[in-house]
Amino acid sequence: MADWGLRPASAHDVEAVAELRAVVLRADLERLGRYDERRVRQRLRDGFDPAHTWVIETGEVFAGCVALRPAEDGQWPGRSQEQWLEHFYLAPHLQGRGIGSDVLRELMEPCDRDGVLVRLNVLQGSPARRLYERHGFTVETEDAVDMFMVREPTGAAGAGGRGSRSP
Repeated sequence: MADWGLRPASAHDVEAVAELRAVVLRADLERLGRYDERRVRQRLRDGFDPAHTWVIETGEVFAGCVALRPAEDGQWPGRSQEQWLEHFYLAPHLQGRGIGSDVLRELMEPCDRDGVLVRLNVLQGSPARRLYERHGFTVETEDAVDMFMVREPTGAAGAGGRGSRSP
């Protein structure tokens, strides 16, 4: 497993993240007949919020990003709030080395501790689904393009990740 860290994103990170998104999602979007070279980048630019986004670095080099933002309608009875896990992209040469799992563990620990439900969506047929399922996400609904997954908080937070900054 590679050493990694998280740092808060800034507005200056948007183009690197947009480019990584285009690379990471290309095969799945092409398989689904949805790849558009301009649109895949613009959708990220339109939804990028550095206040809820972290950049993943390995050796102080950009390696990916992840966002965890409060849901707009967030307050559920009995829960602090609900969060959306978004824009979780890791450079292809770093995938499969445990970094994604470590990042997810670090993000889910405070959610578990605070009783926060986490939602995400993943493209149909994406191998990322297996990563999310290993971390407790289950499919809630799906359509021809997306699977919407949810993760209930667990009773006890898991083992800590090795990142340098907890969200």
